[in-house]
Amino acid sequence: MRTKPCLTASDALKMAAACKAEAEKNKWSVTIAITDDAGVPLYLERMDGATATTAEVAVAKARTSAMTRRPSKFWEERIKERPGFVNFPGVLHIQGGLPIMYQGECVGAIGVSGVQSQEDEQIAQAGIAGLG
Repeated sequence: MRTKPCLTASDALKMAAACKAEAEKNKWSVTIAITDDAGVPLYLERMDGATATTAEVAVAKARTSAMTRRPSKFWEERIKERPGFVNFPGVLHIQGGLPIMYQGECVGAIGVSGVQSQEDEQIAQAGIAGLG
């Protein structure tokens, strides 16, 4: 049997703090979702001013990245080439979700929703950088 790294609650809190700092620095109200490698939520925060729908979208972006081991933007681009991927089950085709890779393994993902998609991804990237 192999041993695999996994995120801890402490890891999720560190990444969430880094995400929140990036959002606050830019005066963005967003929802931050952090999942394990199966896409199950470990952390969810809807900042003041973020709309209710952002919570669902942030979780879906994170779940997409965790389950596919790819940024959610990959799927947004992929459906332009192959529209059939729009029906791929459980995949949200919107930028803003990033897988969290550690020692070559996907250990989880971060999804952010509430501002422009590239800004959502910027916040998620700050969270991943905060883990290191």
